[in-house]
Amino acid sequence: MMEITGLGGLIVLVLDIWAIVAVLGSSVSTGRKVLWVLLVVLLPIVGFIIWLLAGPRAASAG
Repeated sequence: MMEITGLGGLIVLVLDIWAIVAVLGSSVSTGRKVLWVLLVVLLPIVGFIIWLLAGPRAASAG
């Protein structure tokens, strides 16, 4: 059972890091970036879901 919990935590960590990197690469203001990063860090699962649905997207490379 511990292995499943550890794997779940690792998955949440990777997803949160992905969200933070995407927020930092977006074109929104610095203040909004800070708020999004705080949301993802303080509420890892809920913050990630909110970011996924409504968060800023990374600037396109094109």
